Amino acid sequence: MKLTRIIGLAATAAIVASACSGAAVTPTAAPATQAASQPAASSDSGAASAYTPPTDAGAAKGKTIAIVSKGEQHAFWQAVKKGAQDEATKLGVQETYQGPANETMVNDQLTMLQNALTNNPAAVCFAALDSKAAGDLLNQAKGKNIPVVGFDSGVDSTIPVTTVATDNIAAAGLAAQKLAAMIGDSGKVAVIVHDQTSQTGITRRDGFVAEMKNHPNIQIVSIQYGAGDHQKSADLAKGIMTANPDLKGFFGANEGSIDGILDALKETGNTGKIFAVGYDSGQQQLDAINNGAEAGAITQNPIGIGAKCVDAAVDAINGKTLPKTIDTGFYWYDKTNINDPTIQAVLYK
Repeated sequence: MKLTRIIGLAATAAIVASACSGAAVTPTAAPATQAASQPAASSDSGAASAYTPPTDAGAAKGKTIAIVSKGEQHAFWQAVKKGAQDEATKLGVQETYQGPANETMVNDQLTMLQNALTNNPAAVCFAALDSKAAGDLLNQAKGKNIPVVGFDSGVDSTIPVTTVATDNIAAAGLAAQKLAAMIGDSGKVAVIVHDQTSQTGITRRDGFVAEMKNHPNIQIVSIQYGAGDHQKSADLAKGIMTANPDLKGFFGANEGSIDGILDALKETGNTGKIFAVGYDSGQQQLDAINNGAEAGAITQNPIGIGAKCVDAAVDAINGKTLPKTIDTGFYWYDKTNINDPTIQAVLYK
């Protein structure tokens, strides 16, 4: 399969949002084109950076890298964890890995980061729940000469030596392109995002909105925030459908968001009638794409994100200069290419 590199989209755009609420009822809109008959999607991707990882730890060998993630409730974070742990073992460094129980626990995450710094690790990898909240702790790390590597979700600070992440603006823009094509470049769509405080929440939202500005006959009727929780996201999706019975499509910006959308579509009898486009993978999404309930999704490279944050931390400990960002790449996948080996290598259950 030939994978086509996509070009990064324009960054931050004005956000279109409207609140919606209401009990779940079955929408009365005429069904959109059935998922089974949608146009075949091409296999697009965003290329990873040309960063060359270390082949051994050098002076970092045996030293500890403290990794603080955004959470542990999604399979995505388990895949990131595996990538980090496997890479640490391969390079001969120690690692600690922890994250709060869910992605709303900003204070818990900050406590974890504080505790990690108290133990004076050789480096820290940090995926921020709130891009602005960790400033004092990052200054503390700088004062201790502990290099900080951002991963998955960056911070509003110049202190991190690099950020290892997906180009979420481009990836969400590609999701918007795909959804626009599915609905004939006209109609109403809605977005459910995990949060509006992390860089991943902000950039995925903004990348989707920016691309939809190129499709003037498509209206984003609502942008809601479900905290990455599938039940809350399902309730939000039901409310959006109640307020917009002619809705044609949904974009779920992370695993919990799209899982909630899928649940809501099933519960309201709208599976296959309203297009659903997602992000990440996990068993529910894989099943939904295979059976036609979900039209397609963006997959990141979570194992690669975990591995490269350890690689970058090792390089930082050894005094190497790192690029400002290390892009780990992404792919669009749907029923037509889900079994391709290149795609299978970056999916997780």
